[in-house]
Amino acid sequence: MDVITCHVNADFDALASMMAAKKLYPDAHVVFPGSQERSMREFFMQSTLYALHHERVKDIDMDAITRLILVDAKTPSRIGPFAEILGRPGLRVHVYDHHPYTGEDIRGEFEHVEKLGACTTIFVEILKEKGIPVTPVEATVMALGIYEETGSLVFASTTPRDIQAAAWLLSQGANLNIVADFITRELDAEQVSLLNDLLKSMTIQYFDGTKVAIATASISRYIQDIAVLAHKIRDMENLDALFCIVAMEGRVHMVARSRVEEVDAGAVAYLFGGGGHPAAASATIKDMNVDNAVRNLVKILKETVHPVKLAKEIMTSPVITIEDTATVEEAGGRMVRYNVNVLPVLSGDKLAGLVSREIMQKALHHGLGGRGVAEFMTTDFATAAPDTPFRKVEDIMISQTQRFLPVAVDGGLVGAITRTDLLRALNDTLPAGPKTRDLGARTIEDAFVKNVAPLIKERLPSEASSLLDKLGQVADELGFNAYVVGGFVRDLLMNENNLDIDVVVEGPGIVFAREFAKKYPARVREHQKFGTAVVVPKSGMKFDVATARTEYYEYPAALPTVELGSIKKDLYRRDFTINALAIRINRDRFGDLIDFFGGQRDMKEKTIRVLHNLSLVEDPTRALRAIRFSVRMGFSISKHTQSLIRNAVKMELFNKLAGVRVYTELVLLFKETGPADAVEGLDEYGLTRFVHPKLKVDKDTRRLMAATDETLTWFRLLYLEVEAEPWLSCFMGLFDRLTEEELAGLGMGMAIPERHLKRLKVAKSDGEKALASFYRQPSMRPYQVYLLLKPLPVEVLLFMMAKAKKEHAKKKVSLFLTHYRDAHTILTGDDLKALGLPPGPGYKRVLEKLLEARLNGHMKTRDQEERFAAEYIRKHPELGEWPEKKPAAGAGAA
Repeated sequence: MDVITCHVNADFDALASMMAAKKLYPDAHVVFPGSQERSMREFFMQSTLYALHHERVKDIDMDAITRLILVDAKTPSRIGPFAEILGRPGLRVHVYDHHPYTGEDIRGEFEHVEKLGACTTIFVEILKEKGIPVTPVEATVMALGIYEETGSLVFASTTPRDIQAAAWLLSQGANLNIVADFITRELDAEQVSLLNDLLKSMTIQYFDGTKVAIATASISRYIQDIAVLAHKIRDMENLDALFCIVAMEGRVHMVARSRVEEVDAGAVAYLFGGGGHPAAASATIKDMNVDNAVRNLVKILKETVHPVKLAKEIMTSPVITIEDTATVEEAGGRMVRYNVNVLPVLSGDKLAGLVSREIMQKALHHGLGGRGVAEFMTTDFATAAPDTPFRKVEDIMISQTQRFLPVAVDGGLVGAITRTDLLRALNDTLPAGPKTRDLGARTIEDAFVKNVAPLIKERLPSEASSLLDKLGQVADELGFNAYVVGGFVRDLLMNENNLDIDVVVEGPGIVFAREFAKKYPARVREHQKFGTAVVVPKSGMKFDVATARTEYYEYPAALPTVELGSIKKDLYRRDFTINALAIRINRDRFGDLIDFFGGQRDMKEKTIRVLHNLSLVEDPTRALRAIRFSVRMGFSISKHTQSLIRNAVKMELFNKLAGVRVYTELVLLFKETGPADAVEGLDEYGLTRFVHPKLKVDKDTRRLMAATDETLTWFRLLYLEVEAEPWLSCFMGLFDRLTEEELAGLGMGMAIPERHLKRLKVAKSDGEKALASFYRQPSMRPYQVYLLLKPLPVEVLLFMMAKAKKEHAKKKVSLFLTHYRDAHTILTGDDLKALGLPPGPGYKRVLEKLLEARLNGHMKTRDQEERFAAEYIRKHPELGEWPEKKPAAGAGAA
C-alpha cells in the first residue's frame, strides 16, 4: 500500500503538495499525520468542492504500508505516527521537500529536494513537464500552497521558479479571489490579544551586529496560526529576524522568520527539534518553559549568527598578474616562479582575461611558447565587487565551477578569491557542533552531483532502462564504477530521443564487455588497441563500452594519444560542457548525474562552451562541431568559445588537419543542420577557406543555399521511397563555383569517397547541361524531360531544383521526381508476344514508344496501349528481325 503524508499542523503548502502527489501516485492513500492549521480546517468546512479526499491515521494499517511518500516534510519528529515505521525492512520512502537537508532527516530511495519557496512548486513543475492536466479546482489549491508559503510571492525565500509555477497555475484556471480570501483573513479576538502580548514583550538583541527580535507570551488556551502573527509582527516592525515563543496548553511553540542570511531560521528550529527553511521555520519545544527556551535560543544565536562576510574580507591582495602583450613562455615562467595556478591578464590597468597553468603548459607542449598569452586567455568569467556578500561569491564559484574569482572595481583588479579562500571562509561561516546542518550538500564535489533516476525511468523505454540496470549490476560484481556518458545523457536531460548508449567504466572496458556477455548473452566486438568494445545483446539494443581514459596531443590538430584515467579526466577530454556529463549506473548510486564542468547550466542557458582554452588547438574540428550543435539545438556559441575559434583560424590550425577529418565533420554538419545556417556559420568564422581557398560566400551563395534548404524540406515532406543522401545536394551548392579541375583537387585533398565525388562531378557537368536544355526549350515534352533526367542521381536533381533560376525548369525537375521518374507502361513483354511480336530487339522499341505516348498524355488505359502497340507492330514489320551481325575485323569469308 502507498501512503502520501506531510507534516503535523499541515498548512496549505502541505495540502497542495499532497493533492499534486496524488496525481503522480494515483493509487496512494492520502493521510494527514495529525492536526491541520485552523485556516486549513476552515477551508475544508467552507469549500467542500476543494477538499482533498483523505483518510484518518487510525484507519490505516501501518503494517500494510510498502511505500511512504513524504511531502513538505522529512524530519521524523514532524510526521507523527508514521515515524514509527521508518527503517522497517521492505519500506520504500519517497521524499519531496523544499527545505535543505539536516543531519537527522529521513533519506529515501527517491529524493526530490530543492531549495524553493514552496514545496508545491516542485510538483507543479513535474506535472507541467509530464503533461499531466490539472483542473481549475486543483490549480486553485496549488496556488494557495505557493502564495501562502511565499507570502504572496514577496518572502525572501521566493524564487523565480515559484513565480513561474504560480503563473502556470493561473493559466490553468486558478481562482485568485479564493486564494486572496483565505490568505488575507482577518484576525479574530483571541489572535489580536495574543498579538498585543507578543508586541509588548518583544525585545531587540544584537548578535555580531545582526538585529534579532524575540517575542514571548503564555496563555492557557490553544490558539492557531501563530505563524500568521509572526508575519504581521515582522512586517509591522520591519524586522530582519523574529522568534516568537509562546506557551499554551502545556507546550511551548516557536515560530521563526528571517529576511537575512546571517540568521538561518531553519537551522535554529532544527536544534529545537523542529524544521523549516532559512526564511521560515517552527518547532514544538519539549521539556522547557518559555524562559528556558529563550535562554537556549540566545545561546544558539550567539553560536550560529555570524556577520556578513564580504569579498574584500576574504580576497587575496595584491594579485600576481601579467600583461596581455606577454608570451605564453613568460606566463608559464611567472606561474612557476610565484607558484600560482591562475594569472589575471591585464590590458593596461584593466582586467582582460585569465590564464591557467594547465593551459600554459599544454601550449608550451605544442610549441606555442612564442605566441601571445592573450590568444589563450579566458574572457568568459564572472567577477565580484569588494562589497559582494560571501554567499554570492560562494554561489558564483560553485555553480559556475570558477576556481578563481577576480575582485574588480570599474574594470580594475583589486584582488582575487581562490578556491582555498572560499573553503577557508566557508569553514568559518558554518556553525559548529554535533547538531549542525548536514554539510554534505555544501562540499565542492557534491555541488556537481544530483540524482536523475526518476528521469531515466520516466523518459527511457523499459528496454533501455532495464539495460542500464543490468550494466550497473555487472559493474558492481566487477568492482568497477560505471557511467553512461555524452550525447545520451545530454539528450535525456533535454527530453530528446537518443538510444545511442556509451558506457565508460573505471576499469578495463573489454573485461567489462566480456563479463556482460557471459551474464546476458550478447555478441562482443573488441578493439584491443583502444580498450573499447561494441556489445550487441540478444535484445538488439547495442551499446559501446570504453575504459575511462585521458588523452594528450603530441602536436596541434594531431589525433590523440590515449591513457587510462578517471571519469573526471575522461569527461575533460570531450568537446563541450553539454557533452561532458555522465550518469552513474552502479546500483548504490544509480542515477547520480555527474557534472564537473557546468553542462547543466549551459543547457539551461542554451550555450555551446568548450571545456578549456586549448580545446581548439588540440582539435580544430571542434569549431565545426560547435556550429553544428549551435544550429541543430538552437544554442548560441559562448563569446569566449567564439574567440577561441577565431584564434584557431588566425593560427591556421585547420591546415594541419587531415582532409578526411574536415570532410567527415562537414558531412555531419550538413546532415544535421539546414544548409543556409551551416554556410553562415562557416563564413562567420572564416572557415570556408580551409575547405577550399576559392570558396566564397556572397549573396548568390546565400540564395542558392536558402533555395537548397527549401528544396530539401519539400523533398522530405514527399516521403518518397527513394534512396538518397540529401546532404550531397548541399555540397553541390557549396562547391558550385569551383571548376571541374578544382573539384577533382578538392576530392583528393579531402579524401572524398569516389562515389560521392562522382556525383559532385555529375552535378557540375550533366546537371548544368540539363538546366541549360530546359532554359532553351521551355515547352519540352515530358518524355524528353524523362530521357534527360532519368540517368541523374536524386541528389543532382535536388541541386538542380535549388539552382534553377526559371520556374518552368524547377517545375520540370519536380514533376520528374513526383510523376515521371517511376513511370512505366501497363503492357509487358508477354503482352507484346501475345500480340504476335517475335522475340527480339523490337520489344524495347515498342515499350519505349508506349512510355513516350503515356508520358506525353496520349494514352492512359490498357486498351489504348494494346491498340497503339498492335498498330505500331503492323506498320513496322522489321521489328521482328534481328540486325545482321557484321563479320569481325580481318575475318575472311566462310
